[in-house]
Amino acid sequence: MNDQPLVFLDLETTGTRTTRDRITEIAALRVVDGEVTDRYVTLVNPQLSIPPHIQQLTGINDAMVSDAQPFEALANEFFAWLGKDTVVAHNARFDYGFLRNEFARAGLDYTARTLCTLRLSRRLAPEHAHHNLDALLSRHGLSNYTRHRAEGDARALIALWQCWHERHQEATIRELAQAQMRRASLPAHLDPARLVDLPERPGVYLFYGENRAVLYVGKSVNLRSRVHSHFSNDLRNDKEMRLVQQIHDVEWRETAGDLGAQLLEAHLIKQLMPVHNRMLRRRSRLSSWSWPEGDPSPTLVDQQCLSSSEQAIYGLFRSRHDATNALKKIAVEHRLCAQTLGLVRGKGRCFDHQLRRCLGACCGEEALASHTERAREAMERLRVHQWPWPGRVAFGELSHDGDRTWHIVDHWCYLGSVESLDTAELATLEKQAPRFDVDTYKILNRFLARQDDTLDIHPLK
Repeated sequence: MNDQPLVFLDLETTGTRTTRDRITEIAALRVVDGEVTDRYVTLVNPQLSIPPHIQQLTGINDAMVSDAQPFEALANEFFAWLGKDTVVAHNARFDYGFLRNEFARAGLDYTARTLCTLRLSRRLAPEHAHHNLDALLSRHGLSNYTRHRAEGDARALIALWQCWHERHQEATIRELAQAQMRRASLPAHLDPARLVDLPERPGVYLFYGENRAVLYVGKSVNLRSRVHSHFSNDLRNDKEMRLVQQIHDVEWRETAGDLGAQLLEAHLIKQLMPVHNRMLRRRSRLSSWSWPEGDPSPTLVDQQCLSSSEQAIYGLFRSRHDATNALKKIAVEHRLCAQTLGLVRGKGRCFDHQLRRCLGACCGEEALASHTERAREAMERLRVHQWPWPGRVAFGELSHDGDRTWHIVDHWCYLGSVESLDTAELATLEKQAPRFDVDTYKILNRFLARQDDTLDIHPLK
């Protein structure tokens, strides 16, 4: 590939977030036949303060860039300079992502073929564990390059490139480079072979980082499409980019359909606590309103009470504060008495009645029975559906192949899935005391509301 123009690129930035941080220095060196034929090297005014730890790392401070042009001012010139040449960078996803976002802010749509030397190193020397630039320079005996400054790192990459051509066959490097550019969106640390067998079926996928740390658990009705979508979005999304940069491996588990995928995803997130999952990972103590027959007002209860079928439960709230605010809002909307509901203390005529926001349950102007009926009716939209079976239930989901998988649930707690309901398979499920799970509750209620005839409900003894 030495006979083709290659632009060896390195950027220094104010941070790692492509949509919020900015470029502080550019070094782009055009190489043809192993020689630098043109260079574009400049400081860039990021128009925001450079964080102290970045200043310490790069040596670039606010004073150095104060008189430099902002990227928007040089965008057209640099855009024309780059042309359509292939860009070579170490962890190219990072530099290319910053370039695309900076050009986009200047109203330019920049696209180019990229070649990542980090990924190329992993293919050329899979026996080595470390492929960061410092490790590669040390391994190949390359020194005297100013690290963490754009031109120094770009020239170090050129030296590394030339060293590879001395140690490996030109055909080998060309083949690996072309294969990589055909899959330019894949993470640098991920072996492309791991994605070959991704099925176009429902299931759950797991992204792993260094040392098999679980980074993210997701689900989809089409695993292949969903997994690949992560790798195409990361250049425009900071969250996706941070995730993709850390991915070293991927695994997946097929399910019969969407229900199984959703149940398994929620279960695995709570079990594995992936660092990039947020919502389903939460195990916060839920609060609800309980209002047994005969009581004049509702009572706050915690999560441990929610699996009981002997009382009416209203709402699923992350805190008692949220539960109280929800009931206060209902009281205002329906002119209910906050004092009678136990939301405020006092006796006799309440303050809201004086403002005509209460119909008078506190002072006898409204019968208590009438107030209770109105309050229960107003809260009905928050009612939590109680577990309608005495114990475990198997929900049979039909796959596209006509096979049925059974999802075992007990009091809104997902226990696992089996291929048949014989005693041996059921015995393999982890024995645990059922505990109300808000995510399983929401997932199953959505499916039950559809009245889908492909879902077979089978109570177990």
